[in-house]
Amino acid sequence: MITTTDYHTAGEPFRIVTAGVPEIPGATVLERRAAAQTSPEIDAVRQLLVREPRGHADMYGCFLVPPDDDGAEFGVLFWHKDGYSTACGHGTIALGAWAVRTGRVAAASNGVTDVVMDVPSGRVTAAVSCVDGVARRVSFRNVDSYVMGRDVEVVTKRGTVRVDVSYGGAIYASVPASALGLAVVPEQYSELIAAGREIKWALNATEWATHTGDSRLSGVYATMIYDDLGDTPEGPHQRNITVFADGQADRSPCGSGTSARLALLAADGRLPAGAVLTHDSIIGTTFTGRVVSATSDAVATEIEGTAYQTGECTFALDPADDLGTGFLLR
Repeated sequence: MITTTDYHTAGEPFRIVTAGVPEIPGATVLERRAAAQTSPEIDAVRQLLVREPRGHADMYGCFLVPPDDDGAEFGVLFWHKDGYSTACGHGTIALGAWAVRTGRVAAASNGVTDVVMDVPSGRVTAAVSCVDGVARRVSFRNVDSYVMGRDVEVVTKRGTVRVDVSYGGAIYASVPASALGLAVVPEQYSELIAAGREIKWALNATEWATHTGDSRLSGVYATMIYDDLGDTPEGPHQRNITVFADGQADRSPCGSGTSARLALLAADGRLPAGAVLTHDSIIGTTFTGRVVSATSDAVATEIEGTAYQTGECTFALDPADDLGTGFLLR
């Protein structure tokens, strides 16, 4: 029996597994990620929860594991339909809300409580704002973000486009939707997924997919296709769809991807002191992001959004079920 608490962050699902996962060995979260990737027994739990009939091709979730040391409350392994990611901003926001709601982390009834967690890309902190004991908004301080490449040519079925590559806990390729002859609107959802998928895999075997600090963080995680909506009095306004894994589309504005976008905007000079990126998703939900500090090589970012519980579930696998851990249909 496997139990979960389900959330959504700005529309993107997040399934937190609270019981039923075999012990995941390793001394660090990154080591435990590698163990989960190579263990049929552990990965069967991911498959069971993300595949139909218990999940779907756009499901997302996590396993809770011990932190790397006493400086964090817990560790997290993020997963999707195709495997395990190195970072997840929308999941970090959901976990902050969950930790406070369940009492995993003692919180002030009115005020801000920090929830520190270790994820494969490093240590992140969710700041949970409560009013009368209820978590209202969550911001998270991400690992440092930075630009990896500019104007990288990618040949697609829609012509050659130039993409920017940046890191926000995972590696993202950014391209204007207009360069593909598209707009980030639900009516063009299928075309956006096809283009994002094509760009990701075209770059994934190139130098732009290499994380120089740790090869375990390498690989282009996603393509961010965006519309630039100009500037508000607070700062830039953009809308995006993030196509990750193998054709999976983020319903939220993508938390770690927002950090990657902030690195690019800061390098472009579009984020003066105090400026805020208003970052919309294809379904109209919003994150806000800002740069809190910068060096010559990287920026520290803070992303804010909301997360809400959607259910508590108990899942089972009947030994006689010939579908086993399920199937994926897109």
